[in-house]
Amino acid sequence: MKVCGFSFVKNGVKFDYPVVEAITSILPICDKFIVAVGDCNDGTRELIESIGSEKIEIIDTIWDPSLRVRGRVLASETNKAFDAIPKEYDWCFYIQGDEVVHEKYLPEIVRAMEKYQPIEEVDGLIMRYLHFYGTYDYYADSRRWYRSEIRIVRNNKGIRSWNDAQGFRWKNAKKLTGVFIDVKMYHYGWVKPPRIMKDKVEGSKQYWSVDSKHLKTLEQKPSAEFVYEEGIDSLEKFNETHPKVMLNRINNLDWHPQLSVEKKKFTPKYFVLYWFEKIFKYRPFENKHFIEYKA
Repeated sequence: MKVCGFSFVKNGVKFDYPVVEAITSILPICDKFIVAVGDCNDGTRELIESIGSEKIEIIDTIWDPSLRVRGRVLASETNKAFDAIPKEYDWCFYIQGDEVVHEKYLPEIVRAMEKYQPIEEVDGLIMRYLHFYGTYDYYADSRRWYRSEIRIVRNNKGIRSWNDAQGFRWKNAKKLTGVFIDVKMYHYGWVKPPRIMKDKVEGSKQYWSVDSKHLKTLEQKPSAEFVYEEGIDSLEKFNETHPKVMLNRINNLDWHPQLSVEKKKFTPKYFVLYWFEKIFKYRPFENKHFIEYKA
């Protein structure tokens, strides 16, 4: 069994993406890793080169600003990296520049890939998500945040990254069939110094249509910094360990928003849906990119 990792990144230094941590977190179980580095001059390419692994291959790309509807430029860049993976690789492990896998999960990921490789009905492997927010001590737990996605797919180029690259589908828009594995993906895209977070949000607007629901959820009062307290509806405390590759960032955190698990900001409708999910461990009306495999 051969595994190739893949990702894309642009302005990784400017917007302080933990892309080195993302890549190195899964590099031990990858035989090769392809990174599509977009057109930028902030030292992102040099940052990827600094990892110093012979497994890594960089392809240089140019982002298409015309693909603004639903953030489709992100899927376009993902597909460029995916399409560069040679045929001899069985599984393709996708990780975004702000996602990190805890080292404790690597043996389980390998076991799952070996188990499901001969089962043709399985198109990919699904991971649950923890979306950290503000600091490394809290994660978002409302239905605004997706709970799970396919992150490992077969090396079949009929599979395409979809819309804003959150998930994958077939070329004809049919959903992939995936199987849940006992692994969590740690998403750190909402943990940055407040000024950089503000710049990142503003920079993302050029890749989304102006009437996008995504952008509307990010709207805040004019400020030089992103106000974490304003941008969240519900949080939970994180009491476990973070991946070792993240420890340097965690130790250097020097901003302290006033966040709380007690404060909830819901409309009556979403208040009911939130507590229904908490009590029954089920999210009604959930829009999933995949079909769950049933043996």
